[in-house]
Amino acid sequence: MRPRLIPILFALALAGGPALGDETAKPLPMPALDDTTPAASETAVLAGGCFWGMQGVFQHVKGVSQVVSGYAGGQKTTAQYETVSGGDTGHAESIRITFDPKQVSFGQILRVYFSVMDPTELDYQGPDHGSQYRSEIFAASPTQEKIAKAYLAQLGTAHAFSAPIVTKLGKFSGFYPAEDYHQDYLIHHPDQPYIAYNDLPKLATLKKLYPALWREKPVMVFPGRS
Repeated sequence: MRPRLIPILFALALAGGPALGDETAKPLPMPALDDTTPAASETAVLAGGCFWGMQGVFQHVKGVSQVVSGYAGGQKTTAQYETVSGGDTGHAESIRITFDPKQVSFGQILRVYFSVMDPTELDYQGPDHGSQYRSEIFAASPTQEKIAKAYLAQLGTAHAFSAPIVTKLGKFSGFYPAEDYHQDYLIHHPDQPYIAYNDLPKLATLKKLYPALWREKPVMVFPGRS
């Protein structure tokens, strides 16, 4: 779906179409419940629409050592881009974040996550429609599940969004890295209209709302690739 939308989005941008970012966005509340006994390293698997933008955001978060685009929620045998794009594999485009919880906690990861996507959209994000673009937290441990469940409830009670949150909370059952050409995509294609229109504003949101977490130089999956 994305390639067909690129000319349309480019035309909208040139014509002064919908705003590329929300200048009135405010920081979400800090999670009331977070991990008080962090390990040396932790991973989080999150789905929030197109993995290009989600990867690009977390590559700029301090304390993160790697972000890989991939697929979660389905079987290994169907974890290929063209198959997942059909929308019936159970997979969601996802990212696997490896981070130092002493520098950035799982709760802070979730705070950023909910700030750069719309958790009120069911089975789509922005221009991308289908269950493969759903928002879902794949809890990798009972602690992650407890923190995520509490934060979902906290955001709901605070009416942080104008509509009910539909982000799913599931258990982690496997993550399968996407094809190499999807890795570091935003870094290598910042001028592509889809990226410029949909994803660069997410970086601006991170930098504006959470400057203490912003890292100018992103971590890359393939740092030597130009």
